[in-house]
Amino acid sequence: MTSIHPEQVPNLNCLVLRCSRQSEMYLYLREGLDLDSLPPALLRRLGKLDEVMRLSLGPTSRLARVDVRRVVEALKNTGYFLQLPPGGLVEAPLNQGG
Repeated sequence: MTSIHPEQVPNLNCLVLRCSRQSEMYLYLREGLDLDSLPPALLRRLGKLDEVMRLSLGPTSRLARVDVRRVVEALKNTGYFLQLPPGGLVEAPLNQGG
């Protein structure tokens, strides 16, 4: 059995997008995946998406608010990872008319 060193694991490239409908919520999207392939209900919840940065995530990568292993695993499995705000989701108040 061969041992794989962390530096031998290829990096996974992704795009980080800011979600307009929720402060501090970000969508990590695997490179090459089109937004149209995401669930329509998810896209509606996120609102307008603005590119923040492009990242190359690997075994030695670090992220400020989330475990990079969770992000990489989600990118491999579903193609995206949704980083929620530190305090959780906040529902926007309903428009009271006018």
